Amino acid sequence: MNLISHQFSTLPLIRLAKSAFHFILPPRCLACDELVAEQGGLCATCWQEMPFIERPFCDRTGKPMAFDLKDTIVSAEALANPPIYRKMRAPTRYEGTARRMILSFKFHDRLDLTPHLARLMVRSGTDLLNEADIIIPVPLHRKRLFSRRFNQSAELAKEISTLTGIPCALEGLQRIRPTKQQTTLDMAARHKNVEGAFRVPASEVINVQGRRIILIDDVVTTGATINACTRALLREKASHIDILTFAKVVEQGDITL
Repeated sequence: MNLISHQFSTLPLIRLAKSAFHFILPPRCLACDELVAEQGGLCATCWQEMPFIERPFCDRTGKPMAFDLKDTIVSAEALANPPIYRKMRAPTRYEGTARRMILSFKFHDRLDLTPHLARLMVRSGTDLLNEADIIIPVPLHRKRLFSRRFNQSAELAKEISTLTGIPCALEGLQRIRPTKQQTTLDMAARHKNVEGAFRVPASEVINVQGRRIILIDDVVTTGATINACTRALLREKASHIDILTFAKVVEQGDITL
């Protein structure tokens, strides 16, 4: 068995061990490890610091809106500069408890968080999921996948597929070249970094053409990655692309009108 296959073969064992660990010990907060009343919950402090995105928000971009304008559900920003995807939904902003959970999920093997994150995403994206034909995760390049051992977006996509019954195409997109970590780059550099980095494999074109696709990611910051993925899917004649992510960066003063 080579190193790569051995590394991935141990992943189910790691998941099983972590699940057993959390089952045997007293229930603890998903975000801070404080004792809580039942498994899968948040303590009172972490719940208060969970930055949920509630209505009103822009129907296109998912950004919170400053005022509930009743009949107006698309922000002036989205009308002036429409995104290339159709709609985006996110249950939380990327801060506070949500940020801590995502960092634990991605970098500390907290795969036990997957069903909890996925359920919040399903609740937030019900309107998009009701119209979807297929779910596709944002892919990692094989080098990044080797070092991280799992693709967090793929784990969320599989769980959402299980919860909703919508088929999931894990190989629907490929990242065909390695890219720098987006967190180290400014906005312009992020867009250049992922330009042309994604494609639909020839074997998956049939799963994309004419389909209403939900693109799954864990966090959306500037939107550079999801825009690059969306372009790759639209080139293969997808009907439309909606974005469903757990957390979305909303800067101070970025709440739109």
